[in-house]
Amino acid sequence: MPKSPEPHADHPPTGRALALRRNPYGRLELELDGNRYDGVVPVRSFPVSAPEEGIALVGPRGKELAWIDRLGELEPATRRLIQEELASRDFMPEIRRIRHVSGFATPSRWQIETDRGDAVLLLRAEDDIRRLSANTLLIADYHGVQYLVRDMAALDKASRRLLDRFL
Repeated sequence: MPKSPEPHADHPPTGRALALRRNPYGRLELELDGNRYDGVVPVRSFPVSAPEEGIALVGPRGKELAWIDRLGELEPATRRLIQEELASRDFMPEIRRIRHVSGFATPSRWQIETDRGDAVLLLRAEDDIRRLSANTLLIADYHGVQYLVRDMAALDKASRRLLDRFL
C-alpha cells in the first residue's frame, strides 16, 4: 500500500490508512502525527456534483486536518465511518416526481415524491430555485430544507411541465 504524503501546512495529509475511529461517545476521533483530535467532522467539497470526492476532515475548531481525494481509496472500515457520519449530517432529499402545485405564483405549495418519501415543499419565491447545471436544480423550501433535482430530463413529463412554469 502506498504511503500517504507528509502533511504540509497548505495541504493536510490524504491517504488510504487514516487512523479514524469512534470514541465511546460516538464521535469521530482522528489520530494524526501523535495528536488525537476528537469531534472530527467530514465535509464534502462538492456534495451534489461529486459526493464521493474531495472530502475534508475538519476538527472541532474548523481547521482542516486531513483531505481525502476519493472515498473509494480508503480502507473499507474508514470509508464506512465517514459515509455513516456524512449520512447522519446530510439531508438533501432528491425530488423524483412533482405530484401537484397549488399555483404558479409564489408562494406556492408543492406535493412531491422524493427518494425519502412523500413531502410538501413550500416555495417562497422563484429565486429559491437555483440552477446548478443544465439539468440539475437545488430548491430551498420555506423551512430551509434543500431539495435536489439531479436530472430534470429524468423526471416524468408532468413533473417537468410543472417545474418549467417556475424556471
